[in-house]
Amino acid sequence: MKFLLDTHILLWAAGQPERLPSDARALLEDPENELLFSAASIWEVAIKRRLERPDFRVDPRLLRRGLIDNGYSELAITSAHAVAIDSLPPLHKDPFDRILVAQSTLEGITLLTADPLVARYPCPVRMVV
Repeated sequence: MKFLLDTHILLWAAGQPERLPSDARALLEDPENELLFSAASIWEVAIKRRLERPDFRVDPRLLRRGLIDNGYSELAITSAHAVAIDSLPPLHKDPFDRILVAQSTLEGITLLTADPLVARYPCPVRMVV
């Protein structure tokens, strides 16, 4: 199964695996699953790191390289993804989460999240706790 990781799941998987919920850890460790990260997540990390957010201290270049080196696939952002945001219900204001939802919807990839607001979107989504 293909999983697109939201930014927090991605950061936990890359640098704080002890923070991952146990069901998320099981999905990430299953060799049958294909794990993807969005360019939007790297963009989010770069912006929030510059803003000196304490939960976004990782260097986005090192994060991206580490993900690729560990077999994750990168999902680019397309104009179709951007347009799809327009049809999303206003459940969440975070533009990074909204683009992940749009990507998940258009690509038919299950979005893995720990955010209950994101989990409410009508897209292929799996909430891990």
